[in-house]
Amino acid sequence: AVQRGDIHIEDIDEDCISTHLLTAELPDPDLFIRTGGESRISNFLLWQLAYAELYFTDVYWPDFGRSELTQAVEMFAQRERRFGLTSEQVANHA
Repeated sequence: AVQRGDIHIEDIDEDCISTHLLTAELPDPDLFIRTGGESRISNFLLWQLAYAELYFTDVYWPDFGRSELTQAVEMFAQRERRFGLTSEQVANHA
């Protein structure tokens, strides 16, 4: 787009990049659940997972059921969502 003159290189920022992703019209995930004992995201939704809470479990996907989902959601509910801020900054914004 820069080479075509559609945008200027100075206009490329986080919002510009986000609008060009395949998931541009979807909200970013709040919770990412990885099953099967792996503790990595394997380059999956790298940009979109920046502020997501990550939950890793040894349970394999075929066996991941209601109780495992409940555990993940309970863990998520206990997390302090800071979106890149420190705990002190979050407290000061309240």
